[in-house]
Amino acid sequence: MAQFVKKDDDRDEEEYSPFLGIEKGSVLQEARVFNDPQLDSRRCSQVITKLLYLLNQGETFTKVEATEVFFAVTKLFQSKDIGLRRMVYLIIKELSPSSDEVIIVTSSLMKDMNSKTDVYRANAIRVLCRITDGTLLTQIERYLKQAIVDKNPVVASAALVSGIHLLQTNPEIVKRWSNEVQEAVQSRAALVQFHALALLHQIRQNDRLAVSKLVTSLTRGTVRSPLAQCLLIRYTSQVIRESSMNNQSGDRPFYDYLEGCLRHKAEMVIFEAARAITELNGVTSRELTPAITVLQLFLSSSKPVLRFAAVRTLNKVAMTHPMAVTNCNIDMESLISDQNRSIATLAITTLLKTGNESGVDRLMKQITNFMSDIADEFKIVVVDAIRSLCLKFPLKYRSLMNFLSNILREEGGFEYKKAIVDSIVILIRDIPDAKESGLLHLCEFIEDCEFTYLSTQILHFLGVEGPKTSDPSKYIRYIYNRVILENATVRASAVSTLAKFGAMVDSLKPRIFILLRRCLYDNDDEVRDRATLYLNTLGGDGSVVETDKDVKDFLFGSLDIPLVNLETSLKNYEPTEEQFDISSVPKEVKSQPLAEKKSAGKKPTALGAPPAAPTSTVDAYEKLLSSIPEFSTFGQLFKSSAPVELTEAETEYAVNVVKHIFDKHVVFQYNCTNTIPEQLLENVIVVVDASEAEEFAEVATKPLKALPYDTPGQTFVAFEKQEGVLAVGRFSNELKFIVKEVDPSTGEAEEDGVEDEYQLEDSEIVAADYMLKVGVSNFRNAWESLGPDFERIDEYGLGPRESLSEAVNAVINLLGMQPCEGTEVVAANSRSHSCLLSGVYIGNVKVLVRLSFGVDSSKEVAMKLAVRSEDESVSDAIHEIVAN
Repeated sequence: MAQFVKKDDDRDEEEYSPFLGIEKGSVLQEARVFNDPQLDSRRCSQVITKLLYLLNQGETFTKVEATEVFFAVTKLFQSKDIGLRRMVYLIIKELSPSSDEVIIVTSSLMKDMNSKTDVYRANAIRVLCRITDGTLLTQIERYLKQAIVDKNPVVASAALVSGIHLLQTNPEIVKRWSNEVQEAVQSRAALVQFHALALLHQIRQNDRLAVSKLVTSLTRGTVRSPLAQCLLIRYTSQVIRESSMNNQSGDRPFYDYLEGCLRHKAEMVIFEAARAITELNGVTSRELTPAITVLQLFLSSSKPVLRFAAVRTLNKVAMTHPMAVTNCNIDMESLISDQNRSIATLAITTLLKTGNESGVDRLMKQITNFMSDIADEFKIVVVDAIRSLCLKFPLKYRSLMNFLSNILREEGGFEYKKAIVDSIVILIRDIPDAKESGLLHLCEFIEDCEFTYLSTQILHFLGVEGPKTSDPSKYIRYIYNRVILENATVRASAVSTLAKFGAMVDSLKPRIFILLRRCLYDNDDEVRDRATLYLNTLGGDGSVVETDKDVKDFLFGSLDIPLVNLETSLKNYEPTEEQFDISSVPKEVKSQPLAEKKSAGKKPTALGAPPAAPTSTVDAYEKLLSSIPEFSTFGQLFKSSAPVELTEAETEYAVNVVKHIFDKHVVFQYNCTNTIPEQLLENVIVVVDASEAEEFAEVATKPLKALPYDTPGQTFVAFEKQEGVLAVGRFSNELKFIVKEVDPSTGEAEEDGVEDEYQLEDSEIVAADYMLKVGVSNFRNAWESLGPDFERIDEYGLGPRESLSEAVNAVINLLGMQPCEGTEVVAANSRSHSCLLSGVYIGNVKVLVRLSFGVDSSKEVAMKLAVRSEDESVSDAIHEIVAN
């Protein structure tokens, strides 16, 4: 037992473990007591306890140590002490003796399995099933079958639980016990019925019809055990889900059984049935009503676990059926003051989802008193719920915005403060009337903000939204205070924000120039450099003139180039008379392909495993292709794909393909590796069949002269396509070569070879291959700068989907564009979602996409697609990709 010792009055109680400081060596020495002629049962039990502790702490025993302990433990079977015998069973299970050692204890365990002492029988069954292999299992199968139908519930349960474990390793043997297990399902003992039902379902789980028959027979009232009843409810829910996918008539089998379980005398069964009903696919309000009624009764239960279970389930229901939960609002309001903070938090977030507009103010008063009593993680949940409520009732933004600003001034950690700031920013963007008050709340917050990240984010947001307000000058004081009082990072951000006000509000320009000139004497070089840059960009005289469009684009426009690519290009730039050209920086975001994430033992395959730096990969591909005469006239390389494996792992030849996209051509680069030491491959080519890609015509092939063992090489095939046409298709690939045997002693190959071929996986050119993933730093500004001239909007039905997240990812992968501002992440249980994508289409045409998804109760997904680009035909092409 753990001891609690009071050190002194000023210190908290400290917990001390009785196992503190024990070492394996000393415990192994103590284990010699197992060999004593006169066994001390108490002492032996203590030593076994220490051994079990060491094993569970991850201590490893050598083969010799484990064997010595095992043989010493077997001598303890001589003792008649029941407590010691149970410890012996435990240590044998944990040591997991090898097959040749198991024989030593098998006879003792089989003797115990047939003992008159039920505790011995049950534990012997558990140990035997844990340590035996299939051969011995067939010998004791008869005893196990008898044990399953034993009158003693402890023995029967032990056999059934052992069967559940054995099903993973010896399923054929366990499946022969079906009759005995079925008999055990009718047992009067609650635990036996529970374990028997679990085993019977696992035996039949791969046979949908058998599971349906099992559920049909048991739902007629033969299950008495509450635990087994809960299992049966879960299996019934599974059958209902599967039948609803195949049955379009709308009938819901077994619903009456679930509804009947709501009147069971056991609370766990009532709750399980209520939860099962609320989680049914496409559940109607009429079907929900009885489940909501019993959950409402649980809300006023004296048991905290029932209150928690009920409010958590209602919280989930409120996401999809808020109106069905409104009847419980009065009961949930009483839970706001519950001693259990988890219950109180769930009650509040549920109320925020289901409350009506008239009750918002009253709810805010109750929450205000509650917020100071809960941890930050619960506060974040409440803040997210308040944000959703404000978007639901925009007219209540004043009270909700005031609440958020008040809690923003209170003590709290970074994640909590970030959640509040994010909520205020979203409300400002989505509710125009909330903009001015929201910006002032954020300004007041950065006056006393301890988090640099939040200060810089708020300053950036102020620079975007502040100049568009009715009186931009009132924000200047807050921004310049940051230049005087904050650290260098925040000061630099404040300088950029001031410059944005100067660029957008011409009347403020003289005052902004005075402030920027003061920043020229800052002690940080980043702050000084920014101030110098913006003074020169905006026009050094500070006169009240309209700022050029180019300057506004420079300050507010999005950087179309990934920063990591720009950084690498600048590092590689060697100063010459020729100036650095930013257009030479690759725009593609290179992510490490799955094909590269191989174990260290696998061989790299030429450029199939490119270096980590993105631009060096692009440069390497471009230099390689331009050095080949057949491809030198193809023009500038637009995009190179990640390597796609065309062979299985650990095969004789490893081949992957990289697709190089040009305006009028596509080049397949096949990276090949010979993994057989005794072979040399010569005249290696890939024969490509383009019969399923009619818009492509083969124009060039470059074979590989020789492919020695473990030396990567490349062979190329080029196809021509029509410029400006979105050509897609499937290509079948076959590797052809001449094999020559290599003498292992000399390393020389034979002169004569044999022609051979090796079938590869198919490769594809898809729509996403014509799109570069290029992010934008500010999607809203980029969207507005493109303008509505070439905007195309349409709606599409995506059919039934497993989840909204799956639909979003499918469209992103189809278009091959870069998700912006984290919009690729879909909130759990969300019924709608918006996603922002950006990219560059072949021909260097900038494209932006806005996707709006919605899912109905039958999981049918609808999508609205809005595209803006620099070319009308490209906007049409994006819609054509989705339509097809």
